[in-house]
Amino acid sequence: MIHRRQMLATASAMALMGSSIARAAVDPVAKPGETNWLHYANDLKSTRYAPLDQINGANFNQLELVWRFSTNSLGPRLDADYQSTPLVVNGRIYCTAGFRRAVVCLDAGTGEHLWLHNHDEGERIGSRGGPGLGVGYWTDGTAERIIYVTRGYTMFSLDAKTGLPDPNFGPGGSIDLRQNNDQDMDLVKGVIGIHAPPLVVRDTVVVGCAPTAASKGYLRGFDVKTGKRKWIFHTIPLKGEFGYETWTTPGQAEAAGNMGVWAPMSADPELGLVYAGVESPPTDLLGVSRTGDHLFAESLVALDIETGVRKWHYQMIHHGIWDRDVSCAAVICDIPHRGRIIKAIAQPTKQGYVYVLDRATGKPVWPIPERPVAKGNVPGEYYSPTQPIPTVPPPFAKQGMTANDLVDWTPQIKARALEIASHYHMGPLYDPPPMVDDKIFGMLNLPGLQGGINWPGASYDPETHMLYLFSKTQIEVSGVTRTADGKLVQRGGQPAAGSADANGGAFGGVASLKGATGPGRGSVSKDGFNDPIVPGMISIEGIPLMKPPYGTITAMDLSKGTLAWQIVHGETPDHIKNHRLLKGVTIPRTGQTGILGTLTTKTLIIIGDCGLFTDETGRKGARLRAYDKATGEQKGAVFMDKVQTGATMTYLHQGKQYLVCAQGGSYGADLVAYALPGAPPAGVRPEER
Repeated sequence: MIHRRQMLATASAMALMGSSIARAAVDPVAKPGETNWLHYANDLKSTRYAPLDQINGANFNQLELVWRFSTNSLGPRLDADYQSTPLVVNGRIYCTAGFRRAVVCLDAGTGEHLWLHNHDEGERIGSRGGPGLGVGYWTDGTAERIIYVTRGYTMFSLDAKTGLPDPNFGPGGSIDLRQNNDQDMDLVKGVIGIHAPPLVVRDTVVVGCAPTAASKGYLRGFDVKTGKRKWIFHTIPLKGEFGYETWTTPGQAEAAGNMGVWAPMSADPELGLVYAGVESPPTDLLGVSRTGDHLFAESLVALDIETGVRKWHYQMIHHGIWDRDVSCAAVICDIPHRGRIIKAIAQPTKQGYVYVLDRATGKPVWPIPERPVAKGNVPGEYYSPTQPIPTVPPPFAKQGMTANDLVDWTPQIKARALEIASHYHMGPLYDPPPMVDDKIFGMLNLPGLQGGINWPGASYDPETHMLYLFSKTQIEVSGVTRTADGKLVQRGGQPAAGSADANGGAFGGVASLKGATGPGRGSVSKDGFNDPIVPGMISIEGIPLMKPPYGTITAMDLSKGTLAWQIVHGETPDHIKNHRLLKGVTIPRTGQTGILGTLTTKTLIIIGDCGLFTDETGRKGARLRAYDKATGEQKGAVFMDKVQTGATMTYLHQGKQYLVCAQGGSYGADLVAYALPGAPPAGVRPEER
């Protein structure tokens, strides 16, 4: 155990050193019987891995709900989509919560509320509402800070012990992220924000954004002690900067907006690099205003932590017109390859590929050749003739759509599916969105425009080199149409804010004590056998047009570049299990669609359900599930009255292992903790509890 005096001495010694290590923050040393979770995915590598095994396959079913923190009082409206993953530092939990995105500090063992920070931003709004994904943490061995970004795009540094703003950070504890951003922006009405937590690495806070087309999504690094801007990276290059020439029509780079880094990030302090995934430019499905491959869209970019200088980049899609922005953090991994250990980085994507690169150089570990792709029929559109297609590992999600992918549970259903599908274009992954007319209503996309994988990302076991990925399979439609005045506009893409599934599969939803959560994603309201086939119809009386599974978990062996196993995750939804058209039909376990992340422990993969179902006793709810990480066999399941909306994390506190995840749905959202019954296990000394 390191005493405070020793920690201060260590910090003082480091302050005298001139190396990059001297500038690095000091991770707190956990007390005996404690473990810390210091970043969104536990570590800067984004592994979402904890080598704990007190909770295992033999006892998982014995887990009990030990505390619940309700977020329902944190704002004027209830949250249905609580996405935060908390941090744990020496027995204290820190997370964002509630409609207004407050920061709360809780006791890790009891859930007791210790402090709250809430910032009233008045009329100032951001582009990403809700509680966000979480906070960042920094310490120099003495001072401890919680760093977070409000809904209105203000960054605070809070004292971790008290929740009070640090007066040395900016003017009074916060900095306005709309300022000092190399562009003019309305400080109140400018629509820009972020839901991902800031990445704290060494003494630098790296902050991205999710802007609208009116703003540019630049990435910045700030001094964690003062809030002073250290660097800025122009994700849309300025004239004279590298990549500017990839915007092939003069003036388009200057006019373009968006292209933020809205997902969580990773970093390698030893190499001195931060890895940021850049999203698509506007509009997601139509690129007539942005000819060329246009860096750095749909790219993984490696930047110097201290200066923001680009060291390398890898563009995964040229001239994207599929809304395949980089949606999650890349996973840092050291993998055996051809007789040596490769310092690698694995980027999971919405399109169902994992791009495995050398994280020092950006070069592919396995070949990623450029393959020819189809050209579309949208007037004035630029079509890249090729796309980089990984040869290894194989895709973890269904890619592209053919008649063989249509639901076929009965001959009548298959015939109706073929009839509906005849009004859409079906083809490979990179077939482009077509012009919409009275015959072709658009293109059917698999994976859906949200993935595949999304913001929770993957988890990774560094001992076995296994990567674990949840993927959803849900058709979404894309296309291009003309307005009355002849302007080309995209059809499809992101749903309206506030839409959600009333059964708990929320997407940016706002809950109500009456249980309503707004319109659901998917097909038009009238999709019966006798209803006319109209644009937007992609189901048959609520039965999705594509075959299941709707949700899967894949184990990918990065030492070999192979898929070890893939399983269906989640039960068959009630509306399919009890469907009048499926009486007497044997339906396989379908899984459910949603946005989920896996947690990897010493022996298990742990993940909750994203949809409710009614079990054999008539009880409706969801499950927190445990799978054997070597085989995918389900080892246990614990009842949840709401669905998992934030990725599960774990920690040891006073010798006892806890599982914590955010849950939400029709009646609000909670942070929920599970543990085994009774006292900590034998062998933990009283002074360590």
